[in-house]
Amino acid sequence: MSIQAATPYLMLNGKSQQAIALYQRALGAKVEVLQRFGDVDGSCPDALKDRVMHAALRVGSALLMMSDGPSAEASPPDGGSVSVALDFNDAEAGRQAFDALAASGTVIQPLIDAPWGALFGVVRDEVGIPWMFNCATKPS
Repeated sequence: MSIQAATPYLMLNGKSQQAIALYQRALGAKVEVLQRFGDVDGSCPDALKDRVMHAALRVGSALLMMSDGPSAEASPPDGGSVSVALDFNDAEAGRQAFDALAASGTVIQPLIDAPWGALFGVVRDEVGIPWMFNCATKPS
């Protein structure tokens, strides 16, 4: 067995549409797949018809998947135990994306020149997902 990729799958309990709009605006995400429960099963309860059953977003060359989950009553922990790490090759692009998520989120670690030779910061977005930003910097 050879693992080709590890893809974060976010369970957002009704916040997927909000997250999609945020990630499109802040990170330039492109929606590749968007299926709602009502698209797949017309007999599902009305409360679930518009909930996102599965979404796949392309963020740069990475894939990010998400779902609202199958129950209107479910409430996973805020942000769960997943952080999404983004590795940039352009510091200015990293700063812009960081600032875009921080505008409606919470900065956990402001962008700093980290000891491992990178610009690094962490922000928790408005739907509770922590994002780690890293951009290698050239040696001085």
